[in-house]
Amino acid sequence: MNSTAPVVHVVDDDAPLRTALEGLLREMGYGVKTYASAGDFLLAAPHAPGCIVLDLNMPGPSGLDLQDGLLRAGSALPVIFLTGHGDVSHSVRAMKAGAVDFLQKPVESNTLLQAIEAALARGSARHAEAEQIKTLRARYSALTQRERDILAHVVLGRLNKQIAGDLALSERTVKLARASLMTKMEARSLPELVRAAELLRAAGALLPPSRTPR
Repeated sequence: MNSTAPVVHVVDDDAPLRTALEGLLREMGYGVKTYASAGDFLLAAPHAPGCIVLDLNMPGPSGLDLQDGLLRAGSALPVIFLTGHGDVSHSVRAMKAGAVDFLQKPVESNTLLQAIEAALARGSARHAEAEQIKTLRARYSALTQRERDILAHVVLGRLNKQIAGDLALSERTVKLARASLMTKMEARSLPELVRAAELLRAAGALLPPSRTPR
């Protein structure tokens, strides 16, 4: 199996159900991995894009516990709950935490497959965004402190003359540093640079300017 291909991770303590779901999903062309518990899934620590079909009640950590742990870890894997013992409160909690769907056993094959398609689409988008953030972090780390300061001011909408005054630099120095950081960030335009900076800010990676605008 291609290590970067999307995988449907089935986490359920019911062995016959795991086998049945694996057979169904493989027949439909999906890559599948199965786990008997939340602990088994965590030990495997999968990183490829995909989604999780997750039981609610299992020995050890519950499905909701696993979902909470994945959220804290920043996992991009979307979750579909598939349970025979859910209630409204569990469903609400799961959906508020970002679950794609909350399905009751037994589930119609088409219903499950539609949920998986939606989850894989969401997971693919999350994975692409995570890879983009990783690339932007690497580019940002290559900036000098001066370039980072200037970038922070550019995002605030400051003009070169204003940035020069804020940072006690010549306007020429600001222009040269700004051109350098555009090259290092591989931004072809100002809007593209600002978009990259906003993504870094959302990820908590963009540092504030060392001096605030006057």
